[in-house]
Amino acid sequence: MSPILHMLEQRIESLSPQERRLAHYILQQPSTVIRLGITQLATQCGISPATVTRFCKTFHFEGFPDFKMKLASELAQQSIPSSYQDIIAGNPLAEIVKAIETNHITSINDTTRLLDLPKLEQAIGYLTRARRIDLYGIATSSIVAQDFYQKLIRIGKNSTSFSDSHMQITSASTLSSEDVALAISYSGETKETIDALSCAKDNGATVLSLTQYSNNKLASIADIALFSSSLEQGVRRGDMASRIAQLHIIDILFTGMISAQFNDSVAKLELSYKNVQRYRKDSGGFE
Repeated sequence: MSPILHMLEQRIESLSPQERRLAHYILQQPSTVIRLGITQLATQCGISPATVTRFCKTFHFEGFPDFKMKLASELAQQSIPSSYQDIIAGNPLAEIVKAIETNHITSINDTTRLLDLPKLEQAIGYLTRARRIDLYGIATSSIVAQDFYQKLIRIGKNSTSFSDSHMQITSASTLSSEDVALAISYSGETKETIDALSCAKDNGATVLSLTQYSNNKLASIADIALFSSSLEQGVRRGDMASRIAQLHIIDILFTGMISAQFNDSVAKLELSYKNVQRYRKDSGGFE
């Protein structure tokens, strides 16, 4: 199932009766939906075109044309065989290696198809211009935030990663309109992370979110919501493929920032690398 259809299936019970009728129709006849105009689809479902538009925006699409284009792209990919592999008791090591490879590749491919390039470019612009970038994430999400932090300091960005909920609020309270806060949560429903991003927004900072592909609370309050694949199921117990998908987006953001200020960023990367090598050598560390 495509990421969009999976998202609808997971969230269908939270929709209004009219939106639920539309979601059922899309799930049952996705190939038909991409050939219909908004008025035709509304008539088929016995709802108004305004409901269709509102439904699409609820799930972070610009409107029905954007929804159709992305659904059509996903359906075109269905011929590529890929599915997540769960953990199986007593599985031979060779099968485990292959399963993890499949999970990671599938997660990256699914996430790439979800990318909204204009929003991604806008996010890179905010990060590049920011006076300060604070990163919020708890548990596994804190690992992703820490990875971005380590990258950002290598190019001289004023950045800190916070995993403690109290420190997240303390950080958010000191941000301003010159700053950016990026909150990471796979579910998008982690209360502490939501509170921190809300506080940062109240203080005027530009706020970004990185969550699974869904209409979650964290994404709803972000100025720019970025999404990773939401198809991982059983393997979510280890946060494996979802973490790889999030790191995939972090690498895209970081590379985009370097590209935007190439000469300055590359000079700082080279200087940090040379100094690390120099001081590791001087202290007897390995090269």
